[in-house]
Amino acid sequence: MKISMLLKSIFIILLGLYLMLSTTLVYLFTRENRIAHAVISMGSGLVLLWIILCGSLMYIFRDRVKSLVQSIPLHWQVKFILFGILMAMLEEAITTTMTNLAPLFGVEVGEAYITASANYFDVILHHSVIVFVPWFIAWAWILKRYDFSPFWAFLLFGSNGLLAESLTFGWEHMNEFALWIFVYGLMIYLPAYTVPAEHGAQQPKLWHAALAFILPFLIGIPWAIIVNLIFPNHPSIHFPPINGVQSL
Repeated sequence: MKISMLLKSIFIILLGLYLMLSTTLVYLFTRENRIAHAVISMGSGLVLLWIILCGSLMYIFRDRVKSLVQSIPLHWQVKFILFGILMAMLEEAITTTMTNLAPLFGVEVGEAYITASANYFDVILHHSVIVFVPWFIAWAWILKRYDFSPFWAFLLFGSNGLLAESLTFGWEHMNEFALWIFVYGLMIYLPAYTVPAEHGAQQPKLWHAALAFILPFLIGIPWAIIVNLIFPNHPSIHFPPINGVQSL
């Protein structure tokens, strides 16, 4: 599972270039459709604030954050899970803000959106972060046993997110692979970076990567069913549908 720093850098650069190019083209091609254009504008805000700004800050200050997190007197797995949840909450704060900024993009709130609700707490407690919690628990178990680097955690968790979005909103979202790998991968990159170097984990093999990809779903799907049973009448989305456009 080892990969050189150069190849990692090339992969991230190419993924970023594809994301920027595809986002720009879609932004330009939707100018005649104000609803679709507003949605893409909100998505562009997510790219700018979460992927470019927050992603850059995560990388620049990763060692400082690591020192801070490791100084907290809790077991590293507990800190990892809580840190992952915090990162997911931060990402959803950005997406919910974009949804509420609809008038800035020329539409009313609810005409265009990238979250299931305009209420932040409704989003994280019913639609997104609450579903991700088992994923972070699964990864805490995985990292205790297998020494995946932050890069591989980023890639595998991002691939989980890509598959989840495609299963939930349609397979056409596979075309947005760069977006979803970054969006979800950045939720776990920094938490994975703070994991202690020496904690008895073995070097992962290829089948361990397959396990790391599958396990979050094996745990997450039953939990999602339980959440739906707890809140049986809660709507899956709080806005009228947008033809051809789905929430992020």
